[in-house]
Amino acid sequence: MALGATLHTFTIALADVDRGVYQDLELRAARHPSETAEYLLTRLLAYCLEYEDGIAFSDGGVSDAGEPAVLVRDLTGRLTAWIDVGAPDADRLHRAAKLADRVAVYTHRDPTKVLAALAGKRIHRAETIPVYSFDRDFVDAAAAAIQRRNTVTVSVTERSLYLELGTAVFSTPVVEHRIG
Repeated sequence: MALGATLHTFTIALADVDRGVYQDLELRAARHPSETAEYLLTRLLAYCLEYEDGIAFSDGGVSDAGEPAVLVRDLTGRLTAWIDVGAPDADRLHRAAKLADRVAVYTHRDPTKVLAALAGKRIHRAETIPVYSFDRDFVDAAAAAIQRRNTVTVSVTERSLYLELGTAVFSTPVVEHRIG
């Protein structure tokens, strides 16, 4: 018998000073059995850092190769932003850049390895796709603090991220890389 997804709830106070976004969010994220806590954390942070009207976790999440972890649709339902998590391959990003106006990647993995795997590959508008990474110690520690029900504060200022997860406090720079 296959294991089912674990539902995590997040009550989030988001304060992204860099973008002028201040929002209280109530999110539910289904964690697929094959999804690591590090991936779940990165997916949550990508959602917060990209927050705008029309944003959503994809229906399939980690188990659906046809959709990103996070997406943004306009009022007509057209895909406007494809936000991937982890280490997507070049073909996936090439397809994403043709489908959406904007593509971004948030990785919990070594960004040097992620970028090396994409270097020299055919990716539509590769120069416009940012790859964001977080400090590895931050990812490990914050992922370990995730519970089934979470109260979270996410603050961003000058591309530094401050995360309160329950009673634990973490911080990391949000480092932007470019494919090429």
